[in-house]
Amino acid sequence: MKKTVLIIVENSAVPFDPRVWNEATCLQAHGYRVIVLCQRAPSHLLKYEVLDGIHIYRHPMPKEGPGMTAYALEYVWALFFEFLYAWRIYFKHGFHVIQGCNPPDDIFLVALPFKLLGVKYIFDHHDACPELYLAKYSKRGILYRLTVLLEKLTYRCADIVMATNESYKTLALTRGRCNQDDVFVVRNGPKLAKFPVVRPNDAWKYGKRYLVGYVGVMSVQDGLDILVDVAQRIKEQGRKDVHFTCVGPGPALPMLKALVSGKNLEDMVTFTGRIPEAELIEILSTADVCVNPDRPCEMNNISTMIKITEYMALGKPIVQFESKEGMFTAREASLYANPEDQVGEFANKILWLLDHPSEREKMGRFGRRRFESEISWEHSIPHLLAAYQRAFDKKPRNRGPALQPVRTVCEPVEEPEVVSGAIDRKH
Repeated sequence: MKKTVLIIVENSAVPFDPRVWNEATCLQAHGYRVIVLCQRAPSHLLKYEVLDGIHIYRHPMPKEGPGMTAYALEYVWALFFEFLYAWRIYFKHGFHVIQGCNPPDDIFLVALPFKLLGVKYIFDHHDACPELYLAKYSKRGILYRLTVLLEKLTYRCADIVMATNESYKTLALTRGRCNQDDVFVVRNGPKLAKFPVVRPNDAWKYGKRYLVGYVGVMSVQDGLDILVDVAQRIKEQGRKDVHFTCVGPGPALPMLKALVSGKNLEDMVTFTGRIPEAELIEILSTADVCVNPDRPCEMNNISTMIKITEYMALGKPIVQFESKEGMFTAREASLYANPEDQVGEFANKILWLLDHPSEREKMGRFGRRRFESEISWEHSIPHLLAAYQRAFDKKPRNRGPALQPVRTVCEPVEEPEVVSGAIDRKH
């Protein structure tokens, strides 16, 4: 039987998530049969489809909302449907590996019964959930302790851990007490051909001389409120030649739009929401400077943000706060603002770059070279394949012979339409 992989991702829909889609298409291209289980999104409501040979099952989800109650409802709801769909997929297709993509760190609960059947579990570590919880709520109560426990159990259940960077690898080796041979660094990064530089379109500058671009999810820890304050500071300094365009969806988007309106910055700041990828690339290609205003905290200090590699792919100079992994990724392609004076430092770095075009060009060239030679997705493929080979080489932990996945003559699981088409993305 062809080696079959079930990838479960909860907090985004596929093919929006660029990391998951890169992993899925890579595995498919190297001889694996790939099935993805994810949530439905407003623009992708099909319960089942096949894209580029990859089977995608989408389960229903409640409407996204802010606050701990909304997150708890989302996690319980998703876990129920992941468990239900996983068994349906197992009896229909069979699979040898479950790859769980966090957050949250509860997908191992879906994998546990399948491990008794010889199925391996690969933990694809996207976010450090205890640090993410602190970034959102700044509390170390019972829910924080629950995230710590779930992370610990996830590491214990995992046969293999795929970390996005060396900081996350260190977490696996220390907090997770994983065997070093079972931890692989599989970095984030777009494909070389995915982000081609296109001709700038000055219409995106809204009549201004300069454009500052941002792409990403609009959540509390992403610091877009800081960026709005930066725009206000620049306006107060008398600069009327700068426009900010922020691309991406997220639960904080309505609040951010209200914040812009309340500060009378509609003529200076635009939030586009989710837009087609061609428009995204055109906006970033037009931008003179790209920014990463992620709020300074331990979560953002140890995490690798894919937006940084996307900016570098397009040869754009960057402004961000000082952080361990942000500085490792961008190096000389970025200026780094001191977190002690968030708004003033960030605004000054942007204005300095706008006023020094030769430095912008130099930094952009460095970023593009580093992207091509070291951090594009193509450089992560050998590590992904090595992680999977290690998973198949390991003997099952359970006693007794590993059972092969079962195929039955069950009725198909809701497969009303099979299509192939263009890929959207998660920002």
